[in-house]
Amino acid sequence: MECVNDALEECLVLYLVKVGLAGDPYVFYDWTVSYITASPLGVKQQVIGVEGLFPGPILNVTTNWNVVMNVKNNLDEPFLLTWNGIQHRKNSWQDGVTGTNCPIPAGWNWTYQFQVKDQIGSFFYFPSLGFQRASGGYGGIIVNNRNVIPVPFGMPDGDITLFISDWYIKSHKELKKDIESGTSLGTPDGVLFNGLGPYRFDENLVPDGIPYQIINVDPGKTYRIRVHNVGISTSLNFRIQNHNLVLVETEGSYTVQQNYSNMDIHVGQSYSFLVTMDQNASSDYYIVASPRFVNPSTWAKATGVAILHYSNSLGPASGPLPDPPNEYETSFSMNQARSIRLNVSAGAARPNPQGSFKYGEITVTDVYLILNRPAELIDGKWCTTLNGISYLPPRTPLKLAQQFNIPGVFKLDFPNRLMNRHAKFDTSVINGTFKGFMEIIFQNNDTTVQSYHLDGYAFFVVGMDYGVWTENSRGIYNKWDGVARCTTQVFPGAWTAILVSLDNAGMWNLRAQNLDSWFLGQEVYVSVVNPEIDATEVQLPENTIYCGALSSLQKDQDRRVNFSGASPPAKTVKFVLVAFLVSLLGFFIR
Repeated sequence: MECVNDALEECLVLYLVKVGLAGDPYVFYDWTVSYITASPLGVKQQVIGVEGLFPGPILNVTTNWNVVMNVKNNLDEPFLLTWNGIQHRKNSWQDGVTGTNCPIPAGWNWTYQFQVKDQIGSFFYFPSLGFQRASGGYGGIIVNNRNVIPVPFGMPDGDITLFISDWYIKSHKELKKDIESGTSLGTPDGVLFNGLGPYRFDENLVPDGIPYQIINVDPGKTYRIRVHNVGISTSLNFRIQNHNLVLVETEGSYTVQQNYSNMDIHVGQSYSFLVTMDQNASSDYYIVASPRFVNPSTWAKATGVAILHYSNSLGPASGPLPDPPNEYETSFSMNQARSIRLNVSAGAARPNPQGSFKYGEITVTDVYLILNRPAELIDGKWCTTLNGISYLPPRTPLKLAQQFNIPGVFKLDFPNRLMNRHAKFDTSVINGTFKGFMEIIFQNNDTTVQSYHLDGYAFFVVGMDYGVWTENSRGIYNKWDGVARCTTQVFPGAWTAILVSLDNAGMWNLRAQNLDSWFLGQEVYVSVVNPEIDATEVQLPENTIYCGALSSLQKDQDRRVNFSGASPPAKTVKFVLVAFLVSLLGFFIR
């Protein structure tokens, strides 16, 4: 089928229908990433916008849909987007991290093509290079259930996404220089809700004139509120004045439905709550995100406050904010985390119950005890380590080096525990066994909460406790309904254990979500190779960008797919609508 410029939209729609009738629908997006000016805390600064928006647009799709995302980099530096929590089944080529992809050079565009295979839930995307996430570039991802799979709660009256994040007025380039020189991030200048500063809850702390987020609701209705901590280093406690939070989902898993008055949400984590508007609306209500595990007196200005506004509200919010948890009750947050459990009877992306995968009965094939340490000097450079190794990113992405059998780029020798040797820089990779079952224990020897994320998988969080992990610690593992997710917290002086089934071939990034720790070297890749030929594993994409040892293979940018002429919002809406209609048509045909 040939398309000319004027008929491009129609051709793509016809193509979408054609493909959609034969299989799973496709949705097409054109996104431009650029600097825009914003004033989140009342001071004009340069932030990273997607389609001119900060935060960026929400990618709203349904299980098994195929996403074709053409990203144009209008920044003055290379750029990559990664899709936090999207598993990219058998397709780590689309993961958007330096171990799998060459960066998109300034002025270039590149098209991601991936399927949200067998997934549901709440996720987000963000820039994965350097310190760019500190300037924005993030947005939400919603993966809806297919119509044939029931959701384990009533249909909400609305769906609301909230991004909470610590925020610095310094640019990401300035923060990067600070971290490289050994200067800590320090207290953030504020905490944002959806890119906006705090409501003026205290005239001594919040200057006048700062725009803030207002969430408009109707009395008696129930809303699904998806909350993502997209910040760079701060755990945040989320709460809504006088309202219960019914936890229903986290990072693609339906949970046992429990009431919480507040929730500690650590860097990189995502949660879905059902919130019923059951108050008398005598005034508006505070929505709060406040820092955890810090000195409250010195961090008072770093409190994010948005407003929940009933349509029949009688006045503005006033008075003190709802109380946070007691900072001196060190066990509160860990006990709360332990209380989050998998809803084993609910279906998710597939009709079979989430509990049908009995992870507690599977024999572990590999064990990795991974210890971190605070930043230290190695060869005169500040760095962080995992098992004494600070990851050294090679010029050639690991996945490309593996594809082209380039020697010397990396070694499959990451140690399964801390070795008795000096810390060093290295490109050391975990050699994962395809279809093996891996146990990973994170031991946090740092003084702050750290979050760890694994691309390509959802893992089961089976245990956490203070102290040093030993073999006897397995006695407290939850082997039945530990929640499956992609990002877990590890408290200072404590450990967290996860179990993961390595059934997804590829090169997968295991990283600290705290950006300072990640940037300074706390990451490693897990290589999972299927020893047999698998015709369904995605091969090297035709539009691959080459760099490093493969730079000679790179052709000019003009060979790449260019943006179509129609306005991106119009195209996006049209394609999503058609994809939805196609999926419905396919449902009735079946």
